[in-house]
Amino acid sequence: MLSMQWKIALVAIVCAGGATTAGVYVTAARPPFSKGDPQFQGAGDVAKGHLVFAAGDCASCHASPGQPDRLRLGGGMALASPFGTFRPPNISPDPIDGIGAWSVTDLANALIGGVSPAHQHYYPAFPYTSYTGMTVADVRDLYAYLMTLPKVSGRVPPHDPAILFRIRRFVGFWKLLFFRERQSPARLNGDPNHDRGAYLVESVTHCAECHSSRNLFGAIKSDTRFAGGVDPQGTGFVPNITEETLGKWSEGDIARMLETGETPEHGRVGSSMADVVTNTAMLPDSDREAIARYVKTLSPLPTPHP
Repeated sequence: MLSMQWKIALVAIVCAGGATTAGVYVTAARPPFSKGDPQFQGAGDVAKGHLVFAAGDCASCHASPGQPDRLRLGGGMALASPFGTFRPPNISPDPIDGIGAWSVTDLANALIGGVSPAHQHYYPAFPYTSYTGMTVADVRDLYAYLMTLPKVSGRVPPHDPAILFRIRRFVGFWKLLFFRERQSPARLNGDPNHDRGAYLVESVTHCAECHSSRNLFGAIKSDTRFAGGVDPQGTGFVPNITEETLGKWSEGDIARMLETGETPEHGRVGSSMADVVTNTAMLPDSDREAIARYVKTLSPLPTPHP
């Protein structure tokens, strides 16, 4: 008969094995869409995809650095963060180094699920935590537009994450805690203009990704959403865009800033927001007005201390 010590050891081994198996299962990268999903049948609208591309600020991160063409999406710009240095990938239609071999479903799984075609988790430096609220139609249109852009050869250098984040599987645990696939915090009220703005602000333009402070694990703090904070690269401070700061701005002021970069105080936005304006200036007036309508409904929150 086994001694009590051996029985305890055996139970501990079985429990540890079970916990490991469970951990592997729950942290697996599962794409939300399967190949051939009927939702993605049919060609996307290239013109509409161009607007999604602009609203999503894609060129600001994925354009090849050191050259002026914002549509050469070779990636490679270094994005420093407290969690390491991350480099946006090549998303040009090059079939070897870019996403030319991807299907529209692959793009949807990346944007909405944060999962690569190889079934690996993407690091949340890629803002799929916001993009997850995008509609299938917008993903299909974006894919159609991306496939019309110039092919750019060359792969970017690998990410250089902090040592604790070098195992991609750990991102699965992060997702369990902080990622809600296909859910959006957008607050809808039935007004078409407001609700369009909610979709744009909370999902496509992913404003909260910069205009919020983050917790120890790099997730947005819900009680500081849109209240500003240290920028994601830790090199500056992003302003509060709730009524706490923008109370004196009208919807027209916000819409005008998104088109021209000019503020009601006769100043101009700078830094990364200047890139954002380059993109939002391409949107129709109705979309800038919708964004302004939604932003003006954000409850005032105090700006967190640096």
